[in-house]
Amino acid sequence: MGAKKKLLQIKEAFQLAQKPHQNQAKLVVALKSTYNQLKDKEDFHEKFIHFLKYAMIVYKREPAVEQVINFVAKFVTSFYQTEKEDGSEEGEEDNLLLNAVLNFLLESHSANSHAVRFRSCQLINKILGTMPENAQIDDDLFDKINEAMLIRLKDKFSNVRIQAVLALARLQDPKDENCPVVKIYNTLLENDSNSEVRRAVLSCIAPSARTLPKIVGRTMDVKEAVRKLAYEVLAEKVHMRALSIAQRVKLLQQGLNDRSDAVKEVVKKKLLQAWLQLTEGDVLEMLHRLDVENCPEVAIPVLNALFSLSPLHDFVKNCKNLDSRKLIPLEDLTAENVLYWRCLCEYLKSKGEEGEDLLEQMLPEPAIYADYLLSYLQNMPVLSKEQREDFTCFENLMTKEFIGQQLILIIGCMDTMEEGGRKHLLATLQKILILPATSTALVSLLVERLLSIMKDDDRRIQTIAEIISELREPFVTCDQPVDAAEIRRRELKLAEIKVKLFEAKQALEECITLQDFNRASEIKEKITELEQNKNDLMKEAEQPEITEMRVEKNDPETLLKCLMMCYELLKIMSLSRGIDPTINEIIESLILPGITNVHPAVRNMAVLCLGCCGLQNKEFARKHLTLLLQVLQIDNVKVKLSALKAVFDQLMLFGIEPFKARSGNNSQSEGAHSETENCEEENEKIEEEDESATIHNLLQLLSGFLDSEFSELRTEAAEGIAKLMFSGRLISAKLLSRLILLWYNPVTEEDTRLRHCLGVFFPLFAYANRANQECFEEAYLPTLQTLLNAPATSPLAEIDTSNVSELLVDLTRPSGLTRQSKKSQDYQDSTVHDSLAMKICNEILMDPAAPDVRIYAKALNSLELSSSSTENLLVLLNEILEKVKDKLCQRAIEKIKMNLTRGPNVDKDHSDRTEETGVLERTQETDDTLSENTVQNEEVHEVKSKATAKSKSMRNKGGKGHQKAGAEVRSVSRRKTGTAVKCSSESGDEIPESVPMSTSRPSRRAKTVALEKTRMNLSRLLNKEADQ
Repeated sequence: MGAKKKLLQIKEAFQLAQKPHQNQAKLVVALKSTYNQLKDKEDFHEKFIHFLKYAMIVYKREPAVEQVINFVAKFVTSFYQTEKEDGSEEGEEDNLLLNAVLNFLLESHSANSHAVRFRSCQLINKILGTMPENAQIDDDLFDKINEAMLIRLKDKFSNVRIQAVLALARLQDPKDENCPVVKIYNTLLENDSNSEVRRAVLSCIAPSARTLPKIVGRTMDVKEAVRKLAYEVLAEKVHMRALSIAQRVKLLQQGLNDRSDAVKEVVKKKLLQAWLQLTEGDVLEMLHRLDVENCPEVAIPVLNALFSLSPLHDFVKNCKNLDSRKLIPLEDLTAENVLYWRCLCEYLKSKGEEGEDLLEQMLPEPAIYADYLLSYLQNMPVLSKEQREDFTCFENLMTKEFIGQQLILIIGCMDTMEEGGRKHLLATLQKILILPATSTALVSLLVERLLSIMKDDDRRIQTIAEIISELREPFVTCDQPVDAAEIRRRELKLAEIKVKLFEAKQALEECITLQDFNRASEIKEKITELEQNKNDLMKEAEQPEITEMRVEKNDPETLLKCLMMCYELLKIMSLSRGIDPTINEIIESLILPGITNVHPAVRNMAVLCLGCCGLQNKEFARKHLTLLLQVLQIDNVKVKLSALKAVFDQLMLFGIEPFKARSGNNSQSEGAHSETENCEEENEKIEEEDESATIHNLLQLLSGFLDSEFSELRTEAAEGIAKLMFSGRLISAKLLSRLILLWYNPVTEEDTRLRHCLGVFFPLFAYANRANQECFEEAYLPTLQTLLNAPATSPLAEIDTSNVSELLVDLTRPSGLTRQSKKSQDYQDSTVHDSLAMKICNEILMDPAAPDVRIYAKALNSLELSSSSTENLLVLLNEILEKVKDKLCQRAIEKIKMNLTRGPNVDKDHSDRTEETGVLERTQETDDTLSENTVQNEEVHEVKSKATAKSKSMRNKGGKGHQKAGAEVRSVSRRKTGTAVKCSSESGDEIPESVPMSTSRPSRRAKTVALEKTRMNLSRLLNKEADQ
């Protein structure tokens, strides 16, 4: 019994606290009992802090140390709880331990040892976190903690910063506009280089008007874990109404298109579900808060995400908007319920047989639906000019058009195999297209659905031609004016009938007098007939003649509708079909006149149609290329953009050759008239010069758009030239150089699509074959000279020339070629880098004192050189060493010479570099498959960073041993992606590693043995101190 009453000593408590299965609550009670029975509290404080120091000097996250830290936090805060419960003076005295420990930690936070700083912040965090929610501390102590932790937020070790962030969580005041904690949190969220620090801030920061934009901004963080946590914070802590519609839409658009599946899952299962709960499970209400009318591209993936999380039967059963006809009543149609109907039908259709059965419960027969669609679209309002200026009327029309679009798209989910329903649907769609009330916003969708049901091109052409004819030349009834001669003729005929009537009546009287009744009966019939003729003539004279005739309509709306139908037809037609007489008639009567129309929308659609027609026939394209080039020079931006696309499409399909045939034909006709062979030779030379001039002028015009002030034209020109080069239609080092400069130009920083396109194009094009690499090699010196000679006022002066050089060297690596290209490379002695090395050496010798010599020397050091060029290159390098005076350049050249003289290692260089570049190829292929709605700027910059990293790694490869070491480091860094090592790679500081855990479930004894081996025991240090 006496052993049980023995007081627990501090040292013993610290030793027991290290054990993994120790009940720390009992330990706290036991040590507390000891503390209460002691009279000298100060001595206890000193000893307690003394033993705490042993744990604080250990930086590694050892289980034993973590247990001690948790024990200290629980023990110290237990006195605070006692004070609050008792409310006595004794409690206040007991609280001295809490103050003593906190003061000690505040004195230690600025220690030189990063371990002490880390443990100080960690313990302050644990103590504040263990205190109850309604806890209060002294104002002076509060200020000291606040001040100390704010200092530690600037610590160079990320783990220290993390613990400081966590410690400040309870000291922030979101209502205070000048709260320093909130300010520093906002700064860290945006600027801290370590992703774990940013995650810690996200987990602690209180959402408010000031912090919400910063939290939303972290959904675009470069690190997956930060983006994921940002969405979790928004789901758990931020109400949907606190976000604007634009923010909601942007969050969903980015989250559902994120490259990380984990982030997508969080958006689906947490953010969307949280928002759905706020609307009490009403999907339509949530759609209303997303403004689906203006952002259907976001609402559709949102609905698909919701459908994927629940059984399909539930959604079909819960669809309460449909009536007995399986239709939404016309008066109940809204933007939200019709979009929901359409998305559910499309989702069911995508699920195959399982969805087909449920789809029958959602949709009526095609014939019934066709009548339903017609009845809705017939009642579409046609606004006058005054009504269009009224925002309410215009908004109402836009809503009706949106509903109409969704109803048209639902046709795609229907089964049109049954002949009767299909015919009725086709007839209804044609009737809708002819209606004057049909808006231009619906025409494209209607024609697309109409043509998708028809499978034969001839029938498609015939149908569209008939609809265009009905629209442009409808039957109109009109009063036809009667001719004067016709009036005179009618009057004479009427007078004649009157005379005959008079004579017949006289004859009838005579017959009656003579009692010749048979004759009288005949005359009476004749009189009746004459009376009828007389009445008919009089009616004709009173009523004007009404006739039906076709009247051609040339108003912009009609022309636009017709051109849109034609465009949809040309898009779906097979390219091998060519231009038949019906299409040719449409071109002459509709498309070509539309090019010169005064309305830009009509001109734009006409240019699109003309471009499609050019794809059908090579001769037609050659004939009308001049017209498209004229449009490129004089029209507005939107029409120019359409013309530019059309020209590039035709060049992609036919190449450049057909477009120089015209000048060749002219010269041939001139050559036919020449009489001597010399004249024929001269004509051939003139012909070749004309052809090259034509090509030059065409390319000059197209490449001129690379410098356009409009980003759309710039992007389209760059994309078109890149496509031509990648497909082999065009090879030009000068244009390639311009594309590289455009990619780096700060002016294009906001052109996300342009930079993404070129960032994917460069590696794919370079590594496709050797000829492409030679093109980059040819562009190397002109590109660098352009940058070096750029005036200070030019945006090109801001570009890092060294980075451009590294990229071009990387893109011309022989080891980067695809396998097929490498096979052809084996038959050639010299490589592209050999040739590039010669050019760079000659450039250095031209002006050895120039400042750009360092860049060239650095590039030489990064080249993969073959043994065939060693002799010639060594001669040039020796000459460079004699003439170049710059010490850095001399050392770089000497290093190259040393590498060249190591013959056996050259082949080893190639094999190692081949492995490294294989990783780059796979990465580039992965980048190519990413959506354009993702964080596209990161992908573009990846190519730059890879070029820089690779060039650095190549420069560090002096010998065989260095290559192996470099390869091992690279492989390790790749394997550790996504683990705790990632944090240290970001901040460059040491981070404590957790003890690895076994995947299987061992016995309790095995666990104990393993822990004894792996944990750090503080007992040795404590015993040593006790002995002293």
